Amino acid sequence: MKYIYVCIVILLLSFEVVMANTPAGNGSLKGKVTDGADGSALIGVNLYFPELKQGTVTDNQGNYSIVGLPAIKTTLQVSYLGHQTIVQEVDLKNIKSLDFVLKESDAAINEVVITALTGNSLIKKTPSPISYVSKRDLEETASTNIIDAIAKQPGVSQITTGGSISKPVIRGLGYNRVVVVNDGVRQEGQQWGDEHGIEIDPQSVNSVEILKGPASLMYGSDAMAGVINFQSDPILPEGSVKANVATEYQTNNGLFNYSVNTAGNKNGFLWNWRYSDKMAHSYQNKYDGYVYGSGFRERALSGLLGISRNWGYSHLTFDYYHLTPGIVEGERDDETGGFLKPVVINGEEGEAVATDKDGKSYSHPMPYQQIYHYKAVLNNNIIIGEGNLRTIIGYQQNRRQEFEDVLSPNNYGLYFQLHTINYDVRYSFPAIAGYKFVAGVNGMYQKSLNKGSEFLIPEYNLFDTGMFFLGSRNFGKLDVSGGLRYDRRSTHGKSLYLNSNEEVVNKNSAGAEQKFANFSRHFQGISASLGLTYQISDSWHTKLNISRGFRAPNISELASNGVHEGTIRYEKGNTGLTAENSWQADWGVGYSSSFISAEISLFANRINNYIFSHKLTDSNGEDILTDGYQTYQFVSGDARILGGEASIDIHPVERLHFQNTFSYVNSVQLNQPDSTKYLPFTPAPKWTSDLRYDLIRHGEILNNTYVSFGLECNLRQDHIYSAFGTETITPSYTLLNASIGTDLMHKGRKLASLYFTANNLTDKAYQNHLSRLKYADENQLTGRQGVYNMGRNFSVKLIVPLSF
Repeated sequence: MKYIYVCIVILLLSFEVVMANTPAGNGSLKGKVTDGADGSALIGVNLYFPELKQGTVTDNQGNYSIVGLPAIKTTLQVSYLGHQTIVQEVDLKNIKSLDFVLKESDAAINEVVITALTGNSLIKKTPSPISYVSKRDLEETASTNIIDAIAKQPGVSQITTGGSISKPVIRGLGYNRVVVVNDGVRQEGQQWGDEHGIEIDPQSVNSVEILKGPASLMYGSDAMAGVINFQSDPILPEGSVKANVATEYQTNNGLFNYSVNTAGNKNGFLWNWRYSDKMAHSYQNKYDGYVYGSGFRERALSGLLGISRNWGYSHLTFDYYHLTPGIVEGERDDETGGFLKPVVINGEEGEAVATDKDGKSYSHPMPYQQIYHYKAVLNNNIIIGEGNLRTIIGYQQNRRQEFEDVLSPNNYGLYFQLHTINYDVRYSFPAIAGYKFVAGVNGMYQKSLNKGSEFLIPEYNLFDTGMFFLGSRNFGKLDVSGGLRYDRRSTHGKSLYLNSNEEVVNKNSAGAEQKFANFSRHFQGISASLGLTYQISDSWHTKLNISRGFRAPNISELASNGVHEGTIRYEKGNTGLTAENSWQADWGVGYSSSFISAEISLFANRINNYIFSHKLTDSNGEDILTDGYQTYQFVSGDARILGGEASIDIHPVERLHFQNTFSYVNSVQLNQPDSTKYLPFTPAPKWTSDLRYDLIRHGEILNNTYVSFGLECNLRQDHIYSAFGTETITPSYTLLNASIGTDLMHKGRKLASLYFTANNLTDKAYQNHLSRLKYADENQLTGRQGVYNMGRNFSVKLIVPLSF
């Protein structure tokens, strides 16, 4: 704790000095936005200052005006659907009026402002590879959860357990190696679990930044694979109040969801509230029929209260998330091949029966989970002269319960309760001779409790702190950025003793057996990054980045010892594990013109002490069973990961786009025989292709109307961890998709957006290599191993905006 106090005091002293030198002052900006094609006024153009979280939209004459701005230099983003985005630095001290002319979109890469090391920056000027998913992209995508919605991005995959649970994977690395950020803090929902997803309402996400590799130093340790930053809705312009209603239906699993939202900005007082509800019964495919246990129910409530002034802003956000997913165990009837459902006969558990007729039930099956996530975050940004101070304090509580006893369906077995306090203090210094610097300290405190009758991990306390210093400089066509971070983490696991009835007892009690041993581990490490981008010409650019990552083992890797119903296996930790550290090199080159845009990103990653789990077998090669379950234990080894992504967008005529991406990862454990050579959960090579035609632009009744046909080809994955039967080869498969969408207009105002989507048009039966259900029980009737992914699925989505 002393370390944190010293760091914060040093930063605050710096702030006082700077605050005394340059006051913020008052600024304003007005102007007009027109169409580059015919000079007509554009209505509803978004003008937004990302660093200030303030903005406005153009009126019916294309004019805009925004007041109450600090008199500083900051970035302005001007965006309008179907047009190229303009990103420009504006000196609000000296500039009071700016007009903009927007050109229609073509194949040229659109300018996007993202979160960089020393503040907001353009993607093309950020040395580490980044993908950006816009609000429109999310609206046009049919998905079952937020990770599923972004899993088609190059270099991104998902480890799935049915339709409701997805864990993000970036370039072959997942679990705690991917840091998920929401509301400005890292999401802490016990990500160590195989079937522990991300507790975020998809409807509350406005855009997504996917930072690949360990180059991001602002979000703490663990981000060896990268960071997924979920951005919330931008603050509405002063004086506006809006609402919207969205609903969606999917045919395969009967998914129905709706979301209502209201937001406003009156005299600098801000609010934004949303409620979402989603339900789905079991999904189906042509091999398995309805997959018993794959249905789910999701409810979420989120809110924001805040103020915005010329000195900065203060936002208080609240989130409540509740997910009730079924657990797919994959047990089948030998005669019919149908999934088995537990039943109660005369007060006792009877012989399980086939469930083919229960597929369309929305009630939760046995077994199932209850997952609650509560979060409150206070985010302050204070303009101090030409710099700014940002402070974030957050509290999260995650409750995860598993119900498996058919005789006591409301009594949980496992019950994890995790409390997390996040803190973040950082200061962005005024530019010094063109150099930008950011210094800060952040981390978290965690306390985890076991409140159930079954135990997988011990109760533990964790304290994590880190200090970072970041810098960047523009030299004309050359942009250089880098930074250094030091982290220290302490984990203390508590002992636990059980008697013969599996009841918690004192260690001195008769018959007491130790379930978990008391332990303390301390880890420390350094992360670093140095990179550059160079604009070779107006069309060509190149990037190079070298980074070092650090990750301490999580509690499951260190100390798990028990059956996890959701993973269908017995897990054992290893308190002797050491921290992972890595070196990664990234290089990329891109080309952009009105006819074609293309980009290649390559990487090489060396990881020392890479931690993974493998199946335990005896001397005869037979599975070691513990409590009737296959037994897995965490081990480590050195790894080398190579790969990259390539994308190309061809624009042969004005309204036609032909987009293609390819992703490849090769993950090898060094100095190992063939059976243990490749790391588990390495995604298969993936090629996506999308042919899109814009049918109507600037229509009076229909606008932004498009039709799209696409395919997703996952190649054969035979680079597997085959030792002990841990993984098996996954054959290649190709999915065909289609979609059509439009905005409904009246007198220049959008009345609604409507999207139709068809996924897996040919009803292909397939298993994704990262699906955990691939390793469920064999169907004795057909001889097929595991459970297959979702079959053909049609989706319709309607979004209705309302203004007051």
